[in-house]
Amino acid sequence: MTNTNNTQKFENVQDRLAIPRQTVPKRTPTERVNNFEETYLPLQMDMAIVEASRCIDCPSAPCISACPVHNDIPGALKLLETGDIVGAANKFRETSTLPEMCGRLCPQESLCEGDCVVGFAIRPDGIKQPPVAIGRLESFVTDSQRKEIGGFPTPTPQQTTGFRVAIIGSGPAGLTVAEELQLRGHQCTIFDMWPEPGGVLRYGIPNFKMNKELLESKLSSLQKLGLHFVNNTKIGVDITLKELHLDHGYDVIFIGTGAGVGNLMRLEGEELQHVYQATDFLVRGNLKPYELPQEQQEQPYIGKNVVVVGGGDTSMDCVRTAIRLGAERVICVYRRTENEILGRAEERVHAKEEGVKFLYLTTPVRFIGDENGQVKQVELIRMELSQPDESGRRRPVPIEGSNFMVDASSVAIAIGYGPDKEFVESAPFESNQWHLVEVNSRTGQTNIPYVFAGGDAINGADLVVTAIADGKRASTWLHSYLLGLEKK
Repeated sequence: MTNTNNTQKFENVQDRLAIPRQTVPKRTPTERVNNFEETYLPLQMDMAIVEASRCIDCPSAPCISACPVHNDIPGALKLLETGDIVGAANKFRETSTLPEMCGRLCPQESLCEGDCVVGFAIRPDGIKQPPVAIGRLESFVTDSQRKEIGGFPTPTPQQTTGFRVAIIGSGPAGLTVAEELQLRGHQCTIFDMWPEPGGVLRYGIPNFKMNKELLESKLSSLQKLGLHFVNNTKIGVDITLKELHLDHGYDVIFIGTGAGVGNLMRLEGEELQHVYQATDFLVRGNLKPYELPQEQQEQPYIGKNVVVVGGGDTSMDCVRTAIRLGAERVICVYRRTENEILGRAEERVHAKEEGVKFLYLTTPVRFIGDENGQVKQVELIRMELSQPDESGRRRPVPIEGSNFMVDASSVAIAIGYGPDKEFVESAPFESNQWHLVEVNSRTGQTNIPYVFAGGDAINGADLVVTAIADGKRASTWLHSYLLGLEKK
């Protein structure tokens, strides 16, 4: 597969700009709603090379700056254009620990692709073309590399230093810190409260966005590096940070617990049966029983009519999961217009293709139950947007007397996430009013010298790639801290 000669030469920028964006194949909506397979299909080699050839290798390379981990995107695409799949994949791996996943999960339209010059270049024919499909190409080359070499590449760690590192949370920040430090010779152990490792990559991402076999393969490669995983362990309850450090001999600790606690609406009826928080709904609907605690192993009740509250990517995960679990009607309720939604447009497109109905400028007032305490209806009210506030966003306000009812056999609430308040309040490090861990912005170090933090635990709910970037930065400073201990 590597170094194929089936390439076309493009002599100048205008030749490259004349190439139309290649259509990325995906499953039809009819096929998608009947399974949990990934929506997008793999690219073909010839198509990937043509798409990579659209890159004009501009000197400023704004795509690199727009990427939180600063992938050398032009360098990778240049290698792909020549057919060097392994070289292109390794170019992405120079800066990212999880490029396969970033290619699938990043909102490229607002990051690298959003700054791609090809997307707004002036062409002789005056026809506007979309930017280079960077995300799909990142997935393609790294998937192809794994297929070619039989799994993730596993570098050889440096000679062991004797230092032990405890990482709390096995999401993208924790996995990145663990991999980076294990390669530097430090023995890393990742603790997680869930039965299986992976954090948000397992418990927050449905299979139709990323097949879990990819995660399992990555975890297997990390175990080959010598990483240890300890699951079903809640730090602060089963064992404290102080005990990890003093009694169990961990020289340094990294907090990567994320922000996985769903926000509450605090409305009447929110406690009714079959009213779920988004994470609970998604893990029950997407994962196998062995991956879940005993109390969450039963699938969510769906019934005929599912209402999902919220407009972001998690909401789209919920509505698309509900469709796949057999709901006859799925309604997504959002209090602003579609223009104000911060989630990915392509996720809403997929949801609409799959039959989801959207009610914009609408919000719940209360959830109504039957005689058995199960939700049966949602009372909604129409909204209108006021003038922009100090943040620049127009605030939704209710329209008096516009209330109406919709039937609901099940409800999923997806209105944002925050950190685990109980864990943060029980820990000895400093936190802010939103229960985010306070750290030195340059080093990721907390007020406790041997405790560092990164990812959503310090930023609030954010992207996989920003968690990776945090993990990269923190691992550098963690390594320096451990080397400092060695000198004492």
